[in-house]
Amino acid sequence: MRDVVLGLVGVGRIGVMHANNIAALNEVLNPQDINVRLRLTDVVEEHARAVASGLGAEFLPSVQALLGSGLDGLVIATGTGTHPELIKAGVDAGVPVFCEKPVALNVADAMLVLDYIRDRQGVVQIGHQRRFDAGYLEARRAYQAGELGWIHSLRAVTCDMTPPPVEFLAGSGGLFRDCSVHDFDILRWLTGREIVEVYAKGSNNGDPAIGEAGDVDTALALVTFDDGTVGTVSATRYNGAGHDVRLEIQGSRSSLMVGLDDKSALATAEAGITFPAGEPHLTFAERFEKAYRSEMTAFVELILGRRENPCTPEDAVAASRVADAAQESLATGVPVRVALSIAR
Repeated sequence: MRDVVLGLVGVGRIGVMHANNIAALNEVLNPQDINVRLRLTDVVEEHARAVASGLGAEFLPSVQALLGSGLDGLVIATGTGTHPELIKAGVDAGVPVFCEKPVALNVADAMLVLDYIRDRQGVVQIGHQRRFDAGYLEARRAYQAGELGWIHSLRAVTCDMTPPPVEFLAGSGGLFRDCSVHDFDILRWLTGREIVEVYAKGSNNGDPAIGEAGDVDTALALVTFDDGTVGTVSATRYNGAGHDVRLEIQGSRSSLMVGLDDKSALATAEAGITFPAGEPHLTFAERFEKAYRSEMTAFVELILGRRENPCTPEDAVAASRVADAAQESLATGVPVRVALSIAR
């Protein structure tokens, strides 16, 4: 049996989720093959110690101590502003890195990180978990198999039930960078095409503090792909019906809807119809619970050399370029061309 030691930096909301998923990996992976062990750190020491104790993990007092303890992989679940330096630290330590999206606060800074990774031949997986969701995987398979024909329209929806704290939003980079970037990524991944232009509009009808922080609580982006196909990406922080993430793909032969099931956060106005019958998801963690688990399994497989990188930093930066263009369009009120490359 081989030990695989993962180090986790950051045990906030998403970090705790990753910690729990890592702790459960031995139930997923062949126990006769590998044994996953978890070490973690966070600046809020008391909380981190409690998380470690509850999971049978080991707490270490600093990132330096964590990296010096002999890791096989580093998982980064801290605030976006810390991502560049932590990614570099993991690369310098010679271990594969998993980092929550995005690579950096802006594309220009992210490009410097990409250069750093390439120059040192680092291995970095970025956390775009929708690539592991069963519905998105099936939609991609169906499209690639030709079952949908050619796509004429795409409609992506991401709706939070309630907004995160305003303090988080103030440093998130905006609704498109924080939330819709997942849709931009999945549209590129599913179609294999680049988004070349974005036209965005937004509104603020909820907490005025969101607007005061420089963000909007609801937004819509019209996207144009490099082959002329069009799509829409919409997002809101105030979807009282529940957490709602869907993608509608309409093709010349058939159409598919990702995320349409008995837990969909919607109701029908048609008489005699009882769909959906279940209780809606309340958070993104519930909606993508299985995808997040599969994502961390994939990271271990990447460490072991058993699979290719499922989401490279280049993939993540490409989605961030679209998000940047959307934020610019939102601010200027005009369509914005997406920068498909940035010089080194």
